[in-house]
Amino acid sequence: MTTLAKPITAEEFLLMPDDGKRHELVEGELTELTPPPGWVHGKTQSNTSGVLREFVRPRRLGDVVTETGFVISTDPDTVRAPDVAFVSAGRLPKGEPPAGYLRLVPDIAAEVVSPSDTASEIRSRVRMWLEAGCRLVWVVYPASRSVTVYRSMSDVTMLEADDVLDGAPVLDGFGVSVSDLFE
Repeated sequence: MTTLAKPITAEEFLLMPDDGKRHELVEGELTELTPPPGWVHGKTQSNTSGVLREFVRPRRLGDVVTETGFVISTDPDTVRAPDVAFVSAGRLPKGEPPAGYLRLVPDIAAEVVSPSDTASEIRSRVRMWLEAGCRLVWVVYPASRSVTVYRSMSDVTMLEADDVLDGAPVLDGFGVSVSDLFE
């Protein structure tokens, strides 16, 4: 007789001891992520977060975070962490932010592609974000210095270094040269 393990909840996941590895919770199951990213990934992630924050903060439009877990579905729980996320001010919890994960989907999720990421893994993450209700997903490719923008799985725009990445329809007026993400 086989005994199936009980799914892990988001609260249990948050309290798990650090085993030195990176994890996410997908449908109640612990998944191990690749080793920590290298310099180029980290710099690109920082640049992406920085340009968003420079636009969002003075306008009080919401919050920009990096590698922060979001509970995007429950029963069983799924906690995912995009490389960069934006949550609009009107969707943020009032008062003190929770000590744990936000139980919402970010308005923008940006995934910076690492050399170890496969195309199917990236498609799966994009689909997961969009199906959960994320309004805009940016997939940032440091190796080719390009960005693929998903407003849905059928509304996809590929941008090169000379193009401008905008935030429509989430952040009207936001725009940055794609090349700026890689400097």
